[in-house]
Amino acid sequence: MIRIHADSFTPKYKSGKWSWDKNTDALHFQPHSDLEDANDRFIETNGYRFLRMINQEEEVIFRKLFTRSPVTYDTDIVVINDVRDLVLFMMPKEFLTKKFLDFMHKPPVHRLVHALIIYFEYFLRLVEFLLIRRDELSGNMAQVQSEQTNEMKRIFSSYLSQYRMLVARNYSIIIMGEGDMAAYYHTIPIVNISTKIKDKYFHEQFLAVAIQIIWISMHRRAYFIIEMEMNRLFRSEHFLMNNPQYLKFTPSERSLLYGRNNKMVNYRAQCSPMIQELTNVSDEDLPILWIGERKYRGDDYRIHELELEYIVPGPQLRMIDISHGILGHPKRLYDTMLRLDWSKVRFNNFSKLHDPYHLVRQPNLRMPNIDEMKLRRLAKNYEHFYKIFRIYEPFDNDHIIQWTQREKILQAFCKAGIHLDIFSLCESQLTQEEKRNVPQIISKYYNVIYKFRKKSHIFLGDATSTNKKSFKFRGNDRFFYM
Repeated sequence: MIRIHADSFTPKYKSGKWSWDKNTDALHFQPHSDLEDANDRFIETNGYRFLRMINQEEEVIFRKLFTRSPVTYDTDIVVINDVRDLVLFMMPKEFLTKKFLDFMHKPPVHRLVHALIIYFEYFLRLVEFLLIRRDELSGNMAQVQSEQTNEMKRIFSSYLSQYRMLVARNYSIIIMGEGDMAAYYHTIPIVNISTKIKDKYFHEQFLAVAIQIIWISMHRRAYFIIEMEMNRLFRSEHFLMNNPQYLKFTPSERSLLYGRNNKMVNYRAQCSPMIQELTNVSDEDLPILWIGERKYRGDDYRIHELELEYIVPGPQLRMIDISHGILGHPKRLYDTMLRLDWSKVRFNNFSKLHDPYHLVRQPNLRMPNIDEMKLRRLAKNYEHFYKIFRIYEPFDNDHIIQWTQREKILQAFCKAGIHLDIFSLCESQLTQEEKRNVPQIISKYYNVIYKFRKKSHIFLGDATSTNKKSFKFRGNDRFFYM
């Protein structure tokens, strides 16, 4: 059995809510461990129930067993693996299969999630821009749009299509089943029979987990917009749920958000919007398909901008003044659930002039050059000489097996009471164990102390003996081997 020494560990996140108790005329704290059947504890994503909150016992186990090791790269910075581990801990137990967990740790899946985070960062900004413009164009004080405004919207739409192209490129690598993805292809080898039912549930589970990862990465905002767009990207609009909380866009807004390549046909012949982006790629956008694979050589400023945004790791995003949700932010500003703690932000003295993590500045869209599309067509591309190699932190099979035993670990620790702090542990022992008198407890304590002092000799081996290969001695409560 795995043991956790949690006596000196204090959870940084207290899950629950405060209410006023009329009987005692005081505030009463109700932890979420007592609200397991309440709607506040769960959130439904594509028909699956994910945990929205965790109690203190679950937090201790998560921080000790399922978070990133302190010996990994950039442990003090929020990266995609941190968000992924949190979602894997809060996802339903039917997702805990070795095949699915191994799939979520593969490098191609990591690249797809990375591209999705970049895409939704720009998509949410563009949706906010459309909602603001919708208010400006309606009412008694409606503004008149100029041709320059329409041209700027067309440039914004082309930018969003380019981000969507990055997502489609990484997604196509997975569905083609090449390399590491061959084990997850929907057909059985040799016989070439498609396992439609298993592949359907596997795809649904990945889609639900991806929605949760994007939602948490985007500071837990615009959940229904993220869910709607994620389902549209992977399914097409034929299979979108009729949810009243989904936004309804006008035809002009749809053309701006979904791009010129979006086409609706019969659902039997309908392709996903991501695949449609790859069927009609313009000549000036062809280098986008090689971003992250080889270094771009040319004078197209937009391609350089996309490449820099994609290949720079999350911990270094502040150096190029780009924000991708919570990626690259220091962990000290967040709690275990990766929620921003504004009380800690205030003590960092961020301002509009000093805001490396875009916490004070509002999300914005860069005003493009009106002639940017014409300049891009005149850009020149040169032959590439350099390939880009990625470095991923390896994971072992024991780590995957530990994830598959998540429910057993939670039940075992909660039953044994190891998750309790030192005060609660002593209190439970005094109430559960048989009563003993004070002299018996003191005598047992002195016996233990005497036993330890008797063993604390300076030399525990004979240094002059030639038969022994080494000796060890003890000093300052640490063992040294020579």
